[in-house]
Amino acid sequence: MARSANYNTKQKEHILKLLIENSSSHTTAGYISSCLQSQGTPVGIATIYRYLDQLADEGVIRKYTIDNKTGACYQYIGEKKECREHFHLKCVKCEKLFHVECDYLSDLEKHIHSHHGFTIDHTKTVLYGCCKDCSD
Repeated sequence: MARSANYNTKQKEHILKLLIENSSSHTTAGYISSCLQSQGTPVGIATIYRYLDQLADEGVIRKYTIDNKTGACYQYIGEKKECREHFHLKCVKCEKLFHVECDYLSDLEKHIHSHHGFTIDHTKTVLYGCCKDCSD
């Protein structure tokens, strides 16, 4: 049985609502699938990934990828301009994401632009490593 476009729109609404409700944290497609399933509004994982990719391309969410083995995580940013103007640090152990306002990194960004003619896209820039809690 073919599904109507309205059904697909409802699925997208449920996914976006969940992302907005969890905007202070980072979530995975698997987590979204589990939540929607438990709410009685199951959505196929392929549909979730397609919509997440669309939202990432539109700049509504950020997509963080650690490596080719680990699934990406996502965060709703909507119109939060500040999330597009600073660097992010992602711990590869605990997977926490840190928003970093740092004069040194800002100076580095200016250097890269003025000396190398390269503009950094903060919507795609994440520095990966190990946070102090995981390093101990």
